[in-house]
Amino acid sequence: MNSFSLSGRDFTAELVFSASRSSGPGGQNVNKVSTKMELRFHVLNSAILNENEKKLLTEKLGSRLNREGELVMVSQSERTQLGNKEAVIEKFYALLAKALKPRKKRKPTRPTAAAREKRLESKRMNAQKKEQRLKPNP
Repeated sequence: MNSFSLSGRDFTAELVFSASRSSGPGGQNVNKVSTKMELRFHVLNSAILNENEKKLLTEKLGSRLNREGELVMVSQSERTQLGNKEAVIEKFYALLAKALKPRKKRKPTRPTAAAREKRLESKRMNAQKKEQRLKPNP
């Protein structure tokens, strides 16, 4: 089983940032200052990720990737560009960690004796109910 880890890996060289004006209320600050930060990360061109990780990311984050295979994330919750940049980087690492975390294998379980008995009793009751609906023979 492969275990994926982000520890010790720095993606900052592969991240592309752009700033634009945030939407919503805020008066002059919103109208004049470009505080919204957009992060772009090209999954398939990444030199840091190995082939298995790239494949896993394209499968799990397929709906979040654009046609070029870029993951685009946006943050506009903070009032400053630096605050939004830090927030979007944090969101990026959290998303990558979640996507690369291997799924837990399901352990098959069997129904308990009480559960089996309860199911059979329910079937008996249902059969009895339907038996009473039949017309009597003359």
